[in-house]
Amino acid sequence: MSGHNKWSTIKRKKGAIDAKRSKAFSRIIKEMTVAVKEGGPDPDSNPRLRLAIANAKGVNMPKENITRAISKASDKDSAALMEVTYEGYAPGGVALFIEATTDNIQRTVSNVRSIFNKYNGSLGTNGSLSFIFDRKGIFTLPQGNLVEDDFVMEIIDAGAEDVVLEDGFFTITTALENFGSMMKKLEQMKIEPESAELQRIPKTTTKLDKEASQKILKIIDFFEEDDDVTNVFHNLELTDELMDEMNK
Repeated sequence: MSGHNKWSTIKRKKGAIDAKRSKAFSRIIKEMTVAVKEGGPDPDSNPRLRLAIANAKGVNMPKENITRAISKASDKDSAALMEVTYEGYAPGGVALFIEATTDNIQRTVSNVRSIFNKYNGSLGTNGSLSFIFDRKGIFTLPQGNLVEDDFVMEIIDAGAEDVVLEDGFFTITTALENFGSMMKKLEQMKIEPESAELQRIPKTTTKLDKEASQKILKIIDFFEEDDDVTNVFHNLELTDELMDEMNK
C-alpha cells in the first residue's frame, strides 16, 4: 500500500472512532458555519456546504442537527469563525501541520504553542513545511455493489491519481485541482462518499522506534483534543506494528 493510502486508511479507521464522540459533530458544524458564511445556506448553490453536509451524513449526524446548524450559521449575529493553520516539529523531527477553526485566534495559538512547548516540540512559521506535504483530495466510500475493476477504471478516467480497495472501502486520491471535478463525477454516478476532504499528505516520512512513535501519537492526540483544532497532519512513518497498535 502506498504511503499516502496507508495514512488515509488510518484516518478513516480513526474517524470511525471519532464519530462516536461529540467532537466529530462540532468540527463538522464549524465547517458548515464557515461554508454558509462564505456561500449562503443553499447547498445546491454552495459546493462547500454540500460537501460538509455529505461529511455530516458520513458520521451519522441527525438531519435535525444539520438543519439547525445551517439555520444558526445563517443568523447574521452568529459568531464569525476563521480558519488558521500552524506548522511545527514534534520530537524526533516529525513534522506537524495543524488546521484549526476558531472565533479567537489568540486563544488558539496560545493553546497550540503550549502543547508544542510542553512536549519539547517547536512551533514554526507558516509555509515552513510546504516542502514536506502535498495537498490532496481524499474520498472514502463503501464498495457496496460496485464492481472493483469497472469502478477503478471509470474513476481513473475521471482524474483519480490512485484508487485502493481495503476492508470494503474505496479510498480515492486526487490532485488538489481535481477535487471539485471528482465530487461532481461521484454525484453523477449517484455515489455519496462517506467522507470527502482535502488532506495534507507527506512526501517523505520520518521513522522512529516504537516507543518514540507512540509518544508522537499521544502528542497528536493532545492537539486533536483541543476544541479549535480540526485536523493534525504528520509525517511519522506508520509501520505495520504501529498501525496494529492504533487499531486495538
